[in-house]
Amino acid sequence: MDSSPVNWEALDALILDFAKSENLIEDSSPPSSPSLTSPSSPSLSSSSYRSRLIIRQIRRLLEAGDIDAAIDLLGAHAPFILDDHRFLFRLQKQKFIELLRNGTKEDRGFAIDYLRTSLAPCALNAYPEAYEEFKHVLLAFIYDKDDQTSPVANEWDEKRRYEIAGLLSSVLRAHLHAYNPIFSMTMRYLISIHKGFCFQQGISSPISDLTERLLLEERDPPAIPQESFYEAPPFYEVDIQALAHAVELTRQGAIDSLRFAKGDLFQAFQNEICRMRLDAAMLDELVREYCIYRGIVESGMQTLSESFKVNQQESRNCSSQDCSLDVDYSSTKRSNSESSATTDLSTMQGTDVELRYASEPANNLEDCSTSGSNQSENSRLLRNRSHVAGERSKRKRWRGRHDELDISDIHSNRCGKQEVGTAMQVDGTNIPKTQQGVEKINGEEKYEIVLGMRELASRGMAAEVVEEINALDPSFFVQNPVLLFQLKQVEFLKLVGLDDHSGALRVASSYLGPLAASDPNLLKPLKETLLSLLRPNEDALVTGLPLHALATSLQVAFGKRLGIEEPQLMRIMRATLHTHTEWFKLQMCKDRFESLLRIDSLKENNAPVLTSLATSKSNTDSCTLGSSQVTISSTTRISDDGSSPNQASSRDVICDENAILKVMEFLALPRADAIHLLAQNNGNAETVIQQIFA
Repeated sequence: MDSSPVNWEALDALILDFAKSENLIEDSSPPSSPSLTSPSSPSLSSSSYRSRLIIRQIRRLLEAGDIDAAIDLLGAHAPFILDDHRFLFRLQKQKFIELLRNGTKEDRGFAIDYLRTSLAPCALNAYPEAYEEFKHVLLAFIYDKDDQTSPVANEWDEKRRYEIAGLLSSVLRAHLHAYNPIFSMTMRYLISIHKGFCFQQGISSPISDLTERLLLEERDPPAIPQESFYEAPPFYEVDIQALAHAVELTRQGAIDSLRFAKGDLFQAFQNEICRMRLDAAMLDELVREYCIYRGIVESGMQTLSESFKVNQQESRNCSSQDCSLDVDYSSTKRSNSESSATTDLSTMQGTDVELRYASEPANNLEDCSTSGSNQSENSRLLRNRSHVAGERSKRKRWRGRHDELDISDIHSNRCGKQEVGTAMQVDGTNIPKTQQGVEKINGEEKYEIVLGMRELASRGMAAEVVEEINALDPSFFVQNPVLLFQLKQVEFLKLVGLDDHSGALRVASSYLGPLAASDPNLLKPLKETLLSLLRPNEDALVTGLPLHALATSLQVAFGKRLGIEEPQLMRIMRATLHTHTEWFKLQMCKDRFESLLRIDSLKENNAPVLTSLATSKSNTDSCTLGSSQVTISSTTRISDDGSSPNQASSRDVICDENAILKVMEFLALPRADAIHLLAQNNGNAETVIQQIFA
């Protein structure tokens, strides 16, 4: 599961949007982009953010038993709730219980007066069962709250607070369109599918320690559809089944959800996905850890001087002429040409894809530096200071949730920095003893070095990356030959784009050839790389180089060498996106909600050159869930170890979508099971149903 490709650039965008939407960051960038920093920024002053904040405040007041304060907030911001007697009666009934819970003689008198003036009149016209509930709650006068055998023990139970708080949160969220940010909904959905897939397949989850704490078992109660919606025209069965299986509802629950959303499938889906409860404090910490690791926000550590403090002894030990972390911008003709080519490359970077790297050492590759720079160390460090300062100025400052009520988060004790960890923890014991120069660099400098390497790699400056890493740790590329191969591919293609064919061939013969000879898996990408010599110059650059993917792989690998732990959110995304793909292979259809949650963009990848292993395409047909849709089904065999199924069949059966839905509806079966039954009966739904009920 941990090897699935992820578009980290798309995830960066989602997380940045999440942090801005929840007001978790302060932008420390210059005023050139005021929309991100101004108090009137849409992400901070939008009605959606204010509404979510109000809903959280109302929820916490109700869970604390402060019904009066919650009613005041509702009256000020959502009076339609109090106009609906169904909700008003529930609130008043809970207030009556809270008055009795106080236990004083004065509060008991207040409770009696409240019965006469408010609760009893409201019970008469709230809903048909309300008056019976009113008479039942009167028993709280004579049964103690600690009596667990009393007929009103449930009324006394504090879980009633959470039920009404969850119900009103669901209703307010839908009416005010105060949905959680996309990333938050995506996490709920992916983890839910991950848990279901692992349970159904009988396999253990590699991230269960995180998902069990992050996605809570309880859900908010569903919003109540108003009576006028009960006469709504029938919904498409395909919508009912899609919603029911996406968020684990019964068929009737899916129908009620569609009624409440007035038939809008995607609004119903958002209503249901937001009912799932996430540990907000843990999610915030995971996001903060990821943002620090990716250089999106400041680390919070003590600020270093603008330049890296490279030890003089380390400089003398470097085999290359230069050990700084910047790029040579000399006035030579080739450097200017490379700079121009790099700009072209940066505009054509493919979307992110995870690049795996091997651990076998390569022979005769100890000296990996290829830079021809003759500039002095001091002049390089001057440019390096400017480069580092520029990169740091783009980072935001983490502010956290300081705009909440003083009531602590319900689940905040479940996770802390000790549980979630931090990407900035540097363990010196993980650094090999051969890295004498690296050992003398402190934790903050190591972090900045890794970010600097990623930045250079993402800009296509492969030769500089190899030189700098080789100077810091000569054994790194010996143990990671595939990463070296991929960087040299970038350098080769840049030289081809500059018409420097002799230089490109030197790189190929010195590095790409020996590396491919030691690893047969690299022979195919080597051949594809050499083909660029036969194409026009401009085509050498239009290869969709996944530079951001290579940069992320380099960051992860080199960071581990320096003892910087990978953020746990990256583990979660790899595993959950993998199970999402496998789950819909089992369902033999396309996820109708993946575009809404940006899951499709998280899976986008384009690695025609840099990937070392061919990516196999699934032969499973995708369903559009249309009225004329057909599904080609084949018998599925689950392997003994519970892994993803192998498609093996002597014949394919074309299943009509209406037949699939009919079997799913009548037999309450998952889509995959319905397809398998139809495949065994030549696609005849009536035959399947008759056999089951025979």
